[in-house]
Amino acid sequence: MKTKTPKTQNTEGQQGFTIIETTIASLVMMVGALAVSALFVFSTQNNVGGSERALAMAVAQRQLEQIRSVSFEDASLTAETRDLTVRTGGRDYAVRRVVADETNANGSARQLKKITITVTPSGTGVNWTRTPVVLVTYRSALTKGSFAVSE
Repeated sequence: MKTKTPKTQNTEGQQGFTIIETTIASLVMMVGALAVSALFVFSTQNNVGGSERALAMAVAQRQLEQIRSVSFEDASLTAETRDLTVRTGGRDYAVRRVVADETNANGSARQLKKITITVTPSGTGVNWTRTPVVLVTYRSALTKGSFAVSE
């Protein structure tokens, strides 16, 4: 035989959530979700910025390898500043190539050239992604001479 349970049970000590408690809990969770979404946007910008810097470094290294592949007497190694725009990876980069003749302390010519490559991303984005990448190298002639570098 089954016993019937009464329709009204003793509910002492049992309470549900009120609408105010539910609203406050929802607001706290919404603030947390907004913070996570802001973090997601920040990390995405940093990933894009890191990609920009890596591509700028690759452009600078490519320019440096082009200079290293020519002889010391080549016309592309004359002392000058050359500005150009390079497009790679669907982005534009401003390249400044400075070739400078080094001199001795007494002013005489040294068979040494200082080459500075500066690559700046030309796109939009956060400020630190547009900071230039700078590579500096020295080239010398194969002839015997004074090549000591003093800064």
